[in-house]
Amino acid sequence: MKMSFRWYGDDDAVTLEKIRQIPNMSTIVTAIYDVPVGEVWSEESIQDLKAKVETAGLNFEVIESVPVHEDIKLGKPSRDQYIANYKENIRRLGKAGIKVICYNFMPVFDWTRTQLDRELPDGSNALVYYPEQIEKMDPLTGELSLPGWDSSYTKETLKEVFDDYSKITEEDLWSNLEYFLQAVIPTAKECDVKMAIHQDDPPWSIFGLPRIITCEKNLDRMLSLVDSKYNGLTLCTGSLGVSPSNDLVHLADKYSAMGRVHFVHLRNVKILDGGFEEAAHFSACGSLDMVGIMASLHKNGFDGYIRPDHGRMIWGETGRPGYGLYDRALGATYLNGIWETLDKLGK
Repeated sequence: MKMSFRWYGDDDAVTLEKIRQIPNMSTIVTAIYDVPVGEVWSEESIQDLKAKVETAGLNFEVIESVPVHEDIKLGKPSRDQYIANYKENIRRLGKAGIKVICYNFMPVFDWTRTQLDRELPDGSNALVYYPEQIEKMDPLTGELSLPGWDSSYTKETLKEVFDDYSKITEEDLWSNLEYFLQAVIPTAKECDVKMAIHQDDPPWSIFGLPRIITCEKNLDRMLSLVDSKYNGLTLCTGSLGVSPSNDLVHLADKYSAMGRVHFVHLRNVKILDGGFEEAAHFSACGSLDMVGIMASLHKNGFDGYIRPDHGRMIWGETGRPGYGLYDRALGATYLNGIWETLDKLGK
């Protein structure tokens, strides 16, 4: 297991120097953030990012993410050029030493929450998703924005892309994902870069948009589209775990035994009626068995990358919602402790 940590570049209040002080921290998970989606990343920008990470004494081995252009998801004629650009990014990142690329195939929006600063009973602030709030949200007003979402959309262009998706079924989205994977996985294999798809967050339709990377049946289908170790998963316990039908201990066991888990996002969530609250990593704080999940990975000899995922804001910290230092550092330490215990007990 290689412990890693998300870093958003020079503008991130959580610096590389602070991240390095977390025990057993080895790898930075980052990306190039100033290039439009679908364009090729310059070799200079990749090498500059690599130098910053390695100068800080950390490894540059995981990119999260190389975004997939909407025209690829929609299956537009322009997708072939965007796929060609994507393949070139894989080549350039592989040349720079990247081992894993995390990406998603969610239409329009990345992770969705209804509130970013919900105060929990212990006084911490967390990301939450409440069904009564989502019913009142309208992304087409242009007033809705969350970290991770593409901020380049205007009201007009967002309406256009929603109109495009109104003609796309789930089966269309599956077909377009297969087209993408059939094109890029051979390049990933050539460059020895493992592609690791992230599950939809949350794993159900949002604002009427189709979502397909949601459950065991669909994960099986996705992996079968191209049966290669280079076509794998970013297993996100929080994304899958908000659905009671997803057994994360089982899923971690099944897919790590297959050698198809390349990256793990470990976070805990408290499942509510139709919604959820993000919780501290400690199992008892939420609905997930974090020890059981890690025991499944450990049993199968998982040697990939793990990162503590979204954290609460605690101890008065302010900053990027979900990506403060303190709670994620606590999460990393908790996960380290579980893994060391499993090592010593031989579990």
